Amino acid sequence: MAKTSTQKASGTAGETKTNRAPSVPTPVMTVRHYCQGLGDCHLIRIKRKGPRDFFMLIDCGVHSSVTGGPGTIDAIVSDILTVTKKIDVLVVTHEHVDHVSGFLSAAKKFAEFEEIGEVWMGWTENPADPQARQLDKFKGQAIALLSQASQRLAAVDSKDDYMANVRDGVRSILGFNFGVKGERVRKMRDEAGKLAKTQPPVYLEPGSLRPAIPGLDHLRIYVLGPPRDPALLKVTDRQSEMYSLASATAAPIAAALQGSFALTIAGDQFVDDPAAPFDCNVGLPLDKALSGDLGDEHEHAAASFLAQHYSGPLPAPPRARRQRKPTDPNVMDQSWRRIDHDWLAMSSTLAMQLDDQTNNTSVVLAFENIKTGRVMLFAADAQIGSWLSWQDLTWDVGTGAVTGPDLLARTVFYKVGHHGSKNATAQAKGLELMTSPDLSAFIPTNQKDAKKVGWGEMPFHGILEALEKKTNGRAVRADDAWLGTGTLPPALQKPSGSLQAVHSDSRLWVEFDLA
Repeated sequence: MAKTSTQKASGTAGETKTNRAPSVPTPVMTVRHYCQGLGDCHLIRIKRKGPRDFFMLIDCGVHSSVTGGPGTIDAIVSDILTVTKKIDVLVVTHEHVDHVSGFLSAAKKFAEFEEIGEVWMGWTENPADPQARQLDKFKGQAIALLSQASQRLAAVDSKDDYMANVRDGVRSILGFNFGVKGERVRKMRDEAGKLAKTQPPVYLEPGSLRPAIPGLDHLRIYVLGPPRDPALLKVTDRQSEMYSLASATAAPIAAALQGSFALTIAGDQFVDDPAAPFDCNVGLPLDKALSGDLGDEHEHAAASFLAQHYSGPLPAPPRARRQRKPTDPNVMDQSWRRIDHDWLAMSSTLAMQLDDQTNNTSVVLAFENIKTGRVMLFAADAQIGSWLSWQDLTWDVGTGAVTGPDLLARTVFYKVGHHGSKNATAQAKGLELMTSPDLSAFIPTNQKDAKKVGWGEMPFHGILEALEKKTNGRAVRADDAWLGTGTLPPALQKPSGSLQAVHSDSRLWVEFDLA
């Protein structure tokens, strides 16, 4: 790899470096991004003094809906083993299947590594942390409620387009929490945590700085996320920061869903549900009213009124079914008014809150080449709340203060968050702060897989347009048609400064040489 020591660059405190060659070799990072579809897996190799390079693996997973996903993950881990059999640090960014499935499905392959030194996770995964336990309780409750909602939604008339959309949306969120065979995402995460044989996982705090790595004197690793502020963990949309919408609060929705499920399971028994508008002894059971299986004339009169103004033709009472036609031709079909299952629609909002809060627990790392001042940012699936939290972070590195905005300003490589979705790259306090003309980016996305999952526009056109402009065409997608052809796009054919070269020997991976 060519050295870029003659190029001026900004230092950590903003000073200008001279044109003199550095006295110590500049670390060179090679990042192999795997292109498995909707999922993340990134192998980082950093040159260092000594007999062996430093290797870090960030995540290894694929969404359960991707056809042949487990087989592709096996091929990925096999490929990693051809590069190195020793991983110095394994980073598990957050608890979503598309980031951790491989640690379970390819467990036998991972057993072939000679050594995995450390496993890094966010503080959110620490069972001894009170705040993490509270977040974990919400996640467990939400997954249980959404599983119930999914089962009930499966029985809803498929002709109801609105409820069909709700059903598909809930299923897509559950796809990030369960594997192809129903494996729980927690099991996948725990398998990753066991890979460091000699020590438990290291739980990272925002605003911390990882200890210097032997042989890498000119490398700093900053921890930006996940945030500690409970409010920011929930923030997924901020109008000034997005190309997008507004959000809701999850706790009342979870409580309402829980109460609704309790009522439907209880039947005629009394259940105290504070979220219900009426006591359960007021009114008639809907299923009985719609079937006509009611006890007295008063109840049947109420059911008749319900049919005329809500549900459509009324079935005859049981004792009269042999004497007359089952429906009254004078009663118009009112079934279009029915909202029997609409209460389940709130599950879609809860599903999004679960997904967003989990994404905001992502470990976010910034790698700084101290000699050049250049920064490589790996944002996992961090969403707006996490991005906002970086604005107040400060690190004292001895030569001056380094801040979150400072790191963004010096970012020359960005692993794009959450597959390029609309609420995973902040605008004013994110991409617009990345002012280096040397910026390049990689988006681990596959548009066909995203549509299959039901995520709509992923990657989002606004993000793509902004990245294309910011990088001068040096933004690579995992589903780019040129991958594996041996022909690079014009923007990638010459070194840009920090981006020295791009390689792609197959459609399995694309590799960036960074300095």
